[in-house]
Amino acid sequence: MKNQEDFNHLQLIKGVYQPSQLNEAILGKLKKKKKDILTSDNYLDGIKNGDRNILAQAITLIESNLTRHKDISAQIVDKCLPLSGNSVRIGITGVPGVGKSTFIEAIGSLLTEMGNKVAVLAIDPSSNRSRGSILGDKTRMQKLAVDKNAFIRPSPSAGTSGGVARKTRETIILCEAAGFNIIFVETVGVGQSEIAVHSMVDVFLLLMLAGAGDELQGIKRGIMEMADMLVLNKSDDVTKSQLNRAVSNYTNALHLIPSAIQGWTTPVEYCSSISGFNMDKIWTLISGFVNYSKNKHHFYKNRQEQAKYWFYESLNHELNSLFYNNPLIKKQLARYEQLLTENSINPFDAANLLLNFYLKINQQTEK
Repeated sequence: MKNQEDFNHLQLIKGVYQPSQLNEAILGKLKKKKKDILTSDNYLDGIKNGDRNILAQAITLIESNLTRHKDISAQIVDKCLPLSGNSVRIGITGVPGVGKSTFIEAIGSLLTEMGNKVAVLAIDPSSNRSRGSILGDKTRMQKLAVDKNAFIRPSPSAGTSGGVARKTRETIILCEAAGFNIIFVETVGVGQSEIAVHSMVDVFLLLMLAGAGDELQGIKRGIMEMADMLVLNKSDDVTKSQLNRAVSNYTNALHLIPSAIQGWTTPVEYCSSISGFNMDKIWTLISGFVNYSKNKHHFYKNRQEQAKYWFYESLNHELNSLFYNNPLIKKQLARYEQLLTENSINPFDAANLLLNFYLKINQQTEK
């Protein structure tokens, strides 16, 4: 082993300074700063003044599952509620690939050119495994995304019933308070989500394709019963005879289904979202339905029924949360899961025993 004296004559020669390959100035700007949560009054002022950043932040608070965000988000909704209700809420549904996003962009652009303010609430399906969502609607609606009179908000379904974000109704209230007079709610596709969307809109549009085989095959009667209007999109992709046959088939089928409003016959129209063909006619039909609904006193009665529906939905959600977040229930859940895997108990008895246990601990807490 060498002695220390052998190293006494060694000298450290400094090399040439190598600057970082990354631009530190840009990196500093890109670093996300922790956003301070404003007061509910600050959010209200920003929303009323049309501040999109404030509106987006408020919606994020509403969608948050964090306990510390619940109180302020509830305050924001309460303060925006008196400013809401002055819009036409339109639900858009249809099979995957029917062109829902393209349709919304086409009719939305037409409406902003007419001087309207349009908000699009697009629900993206979340992965059951990772809970993640792509949230790519702004990419699909490139023209509308840069329109100063439009606001697009993609939201993850987050595993809620039917793939519809649970907070979409509250988001509608905020958008109306911000001055958006036409609001589109786009569903993830034909399925259970339509029930939830139908319960928060004034007009429900079902988009279909002509010439895709048996037009009436694969579509549930319940979806057609909810539709206030049926629109055949991508009409320029089929022949005139195919289009006429599809219109005839759907019209005949709809005659067998009673409408939600007495005297209203659900129309079947066709359009092309790419070329813009017949989009003005589609809007005329939507406006005609809204006017007819108001004249028949259905419009506001329907909104009152929707408020009741969401009251019970919110109540069920809170009860569900109280049950599953109870630490004693969590322990019992693990126990019954183990018994089920061992085939020592059937699922129905396990559920009844767990509910009785929950009622018992609540009674003890009250005493």
